[in-house]
Amino acid sequence: MEKKGSLLEILGTSLKLGLTSFGGPVAHLGYFKNEYIDKRKWLDDKTYADIIALCQFLPGPASSQVGIAIGMLRGGLLGGIVSWFGFTIPSVLVLILFALAFQSFAFGDANFITSLKIVAVAVVAHAVLGLGKKLTPDRPRIAIAIGALVIMLLFPSAIVQISVIIGAAILGYFMFSKDAETKVNLFTVSISKKAGIISLSILVILLLGLPILAQTVSNSYVSIFDTFFRVGSIVFGGGHVVLPLLEQEVVPNGLLTSNEFLAGYGMAQAVPGPLFTFASYLGTMINGIAGGIVATIAMFLPSFLLIIGALPFLSELRKRKSFQGILTGVNASVVGILLAAFYDPVFTSAIVSGAHFALAVILFVLMQFWKTPAWMIVIIGVVLGEVLAYLF
Repeated sequence: MEKKGSLLEILGTSLKLGLTSFGGPVAHLGYFKNEYIDKRKWLDDKTYADIIALCQFLPGPASSQVGIAIGMLRGGLLGGIVSWFGFTIPSVLVLILFALAFQSFAFGDANFITSLKIVAVAVVAHAVLGLGKKLTPDRPRIAIAIGALVIMLLFPSAIVQISVIIGAAILGYFMFSKDAETKVNLFTVSISKKAGIISLSILVILLLGLPILAQTVSNSYVSIFDTFFRVGSIVFGGGHVVLPLLEQEVVPNGLLTSNEFLAGYGMAQAVPGPLFTFASYLGTMINGIAGGIVATIAMFLPSFLLIIGALPFLSELRKRKSFQGILTGVNASVVGILLAAFYDPVFTSAIVSGAHFALAVILFVLMQFWKTPAWMIVIIGVVLGEVLAYLF
């Protein structure tokens, strides 16, 4: 692992990812791997896999939490904040502007969104293949991955996903603890365990206190903060899972119409960065730019509190053979979970014709064998997608 980087370096790298990381949380992990691990060598593959496994255990946007954690390892607490800001701000700005212009301006067409979905197919396939080689190198781990894949395809839900991860952790404890490494590359984080405990305490206090405050104080910003903080604290399974929960919060209450909600959903699919920035659009629609900012902060604050609470304990736990065994099992299950997500919704929502599949294969081959950078894949995918739409 390289020496600690400057905040400007972290911001520049995360901003680049925030401008080019299309395709949802699964694809983001592929972009992160390309940039942070393969290109910049900020982390080794094992540490990256352990961070992914940790974030799979936590509610909230997994890809954003992975980015925050990498930023914290690179530059402390401020590094985590800067990393989140760079990765998140491009889509926040676009979705706030889209909300403001919703009734007077039509954005793009279906071809643009379709092309980005096809790009996501190539990126996710590349990411799953790369992680699979690292995390499932033998038959026992392949078996865990396949088991996770089958269960998630047959019973797709956030509760089942958590159950699969817990089951894989138990299997990993019994199957791999005795063969765990005795020497592990430890990492340091400039956050104390005391700060971690305080962070988790703040999370609990806010979860209990905000609903009471919202009922007591008649203030729209407090209500927005309560709604989005609560959703951001309880969502397992990433961005796609958060959408129906948010719809239940804003549409039945009359804050947005169904058409307004769906328009924002479509735009959120078309922008890079975390899907949780859909909150920026909703908050702006409810109460202007200030509402969008409040909703964005409330949506992502639980992720910071959870990462600050968990990260100080991760390095010490990695030294223990039992914990290494658990993570080995979890990491194998993550491959299966990502593969299931690759099929549905990534593949099923993007590939609806032979032309779409052909474009996805071309983009995948460019990434896998020509080592084309992810940002270039986005551009090529959109351009070729428009050509295909014109020809067919």
